[in-house]
Order: sequence, then structure tokens, then C-alpha cells
Amino acid sequence: MPAKPAPKTIRRSVALPRQLVEEASALAPKELRQNLNRLVTVALKEFSARRRERAFAEAMARMAADPAIQRVCAGIAKEFASAESDRLGDD
Repeated sequence: MPAKPAPKTIRRSVALPRQLVEEASALAPKELRQNLNRLVTVALKEFSARRRERAFAEAMARMAADPAIQRVCAGIAKEFASAESDRLGDD
């Protein structure tokens, strides 16, 4: 018998502080104010996106600080330095 596919939604019961729910609802767009499920879904998506962006920025900062990467970038910049004088615009 084939395995059942995982459901697309997960049902959870959570206890949220009333003040947090009231504040989030007050700050939410009108279409989310009366639908706590949608509000929490949107909030979790935004939270995940911010975390991914932060992780990417941190990885880029680590890469930029890497001496080996800096040497490679300096070499590339040196190779293309002559192209800087081609008088093409920045557009």
C-alpha cells in the first residue's frame, strides 16, 4: 500500500498572549484583522523571509571578509581595470 502524502497544512493549537494578538490585529491590514489563522500565517511567512535575508547577509559578510575571496576579487578588479577607461556610461 503506497504511503499517504503529507498534508499541506498542519493543525496546531497555540496559546497566544491576548495583548500580542490584539496588537498584531490592530497593526494588520484590514483583510487580516478578523482572520487569526491568516494573520499568523502571514506573520510566520514574514518572519521566515526576514530570517532568510539575515542569514544571506551574514553569509555574504563572512565571504567578503574572507582573505582568499578578497584576493580573488582584487585579481578580477585588476584584470578589468583597463575596461574602466572605455568611456561607456553607467546606464
